[in-house]
Amino acid sequence: MHKVYLPQTARSNQYILAEFVLTDDLLAEFADYQQCYQTICKKFFQLCLQHQIRHSHVIANDKLPVVRYHQESLQFQTPDQILFFYNPLVHEGQQAFFDPHQRARKINLLFLASGENIRQDAADLHQRCRQVLLGLQEMLELPAHAIKLRDHQHLTYDVFARQKQVTETYGYKMRCMTQRYQRRDCLLPDSTHLMSYVTVSLPFTRTLKEVLGVSSEPQLPYSGLFVQLEDLLRDAANSRGLHHLALVADGTTPLVRNSHSDKARVSRELRLLSFDINDTTPQLQSFWQPDVLPDTVHLVFVATPTDVHDQGYARFVSKVEECLRQLARQLALDPERQDLLVRFHQHLSYLI
Repeated sequence: MHKVYLPQTARSNQYILAEFVLTDDLLAEFADYQQCYQTICKKFFQLCLQHQIRHSHVIANDKLPVVRYHQESLQFQTPDQILFFYNPLVHEGQQAFFDPHQRARKINLLFLASGENIRQDAADLHQRCRQVLLGLQEMLELPAHAIKLRDHQHLTYDVFARQKQVTETYGYKMRCMTQRYQRRDCLLPDSTHLMSYVTVSLPFTRTLKEVLGVSSEPQLPYSGLFVQLEDLLRDAANSRGLHHLALVADGTTPLVRNSHSDKARVSRELRLLSFDINDTTPQLQSFWQPDVLPDTVHLVFVATPTDVHDQGYARFVSKVEECLRQLARQLALDPERQDLLVRFHQHLSYLI
């Protein structure tokens, strides 16, 4: 049985994001936007309480929620995002984000996992969230398939953990979400879309720039630097059979989706990458500007159906780790002083 061994410091996280369009028919039931939002919030939070969901939010300002781990509970809003930082062990709450005088294009409902056994309890949370959404669909008299559910799970860890004397590890098979959920009697519709991938945030340090040929007084353009980085990524990945890749070095943050359910697009802060995981043609999506040196370079490795072995992605994650270690050597990263954080994502989505 294939397994990948992750350090004991690896963190699990899960959040479920549901959305539905704020239609004219729905708005016609209320006197104004504020009454609409407040009614939705009241019904939603009542259902969350009924199904013992302790951490949830309503977002009606068309900003995308981004969830990350932090010891403190914090929320930051930018023009495009709401960033939620929290510790699943200790934080919970309910908040609503909307402008009573502005019409949102859609309503986002965010459920954040809590507790100690997030990965083991993921199917149970999914079922309870689905019950909340079915109840809300009935209360608001929404048509069938009006609500889209996205279940996001990820494991985060430092590839260099062993060099920092973190020696205890745990074996993971990285099973597909459908297999894990079926074992816990959580059945998913046949129309469910699945996506698994790894993201890496690589700080664009002075040392890294120098290794790639940028002097202490860099001169425009930087095209050669980024082409060299592309070549290193492509060579390291291809030698390990990883062919669905992205390099994002234009200052935006990548989000990955299945091309069958979402199309590629970009905003000031975010870049939605769309991959056809059933297409065997190598795909390297690269985004950079010849006159911009970013603070962070984002690397993306997308799994395809051929990357599933023994119903899991352990071998795929191991290949990504090998690829990253090769890049780390070529880019002169210091394992004892620098972190190389890997986030293994598993997503599923379907219409309620």
